[in-house]
Amino acid sequence: MNIRIVAVGKLKEKFIQEGIKEYSKRLSRYCNLEIIEVIDEKAPENLSEKEINIIKGKEGQRILSKLPTNTYVISLAIDGKNLSSEDFSRKIDNLALEGKGDLTFIIGGSLGLSAEVLDRSDFKLSFSKMTFPHQLMRLILLEQIYRGFKISKGEPYHK
Repeated sequence: MNIRIVAVGKLKEKFIQEGIKEYSKRLSRYCNLEIIEVIDEKAPENLSEKEINIIKGKEGQRILSKLPTNTYVISLAIDGKNLSSEDFSRKIDNLALEGKGDLTFIIGGSLGLSAEVLDRSDFKLSFSKMTFPHQLMRLILLEQIYRGFKISKGEPYHK
């Protein structure tokens, strides 16, 4: 299975970089993993709705340019579907059984995802109604993908 993560912004925090390196190594047993960063736009405080949409639109075009045509797109969105780790594991298994072995997860920037990116998505996934820093979300997503593979294979992993 090919798994791609397209994320807005560069990782700066060393501890997040180390965690991502660790989970990338662990995932190499289960899939081909690619992490693609796209440039984020500067987003000062007190933006108008129009300015927010312009920024999300620019970031969205960068995201869309990184998507292969045959990939199944899962966008992380606060209003997406909440899944348990077991349900998430089954979702990945079912996609593979349906012949969808190329998955792309999208993590937006600090303002979220553009309407165009959400429209291109095949599935919208929410980890919580809470807001997480988008950099930290990469690590959380990788951990859950890893957990999903462990569940799928019936291998032990801490609960």
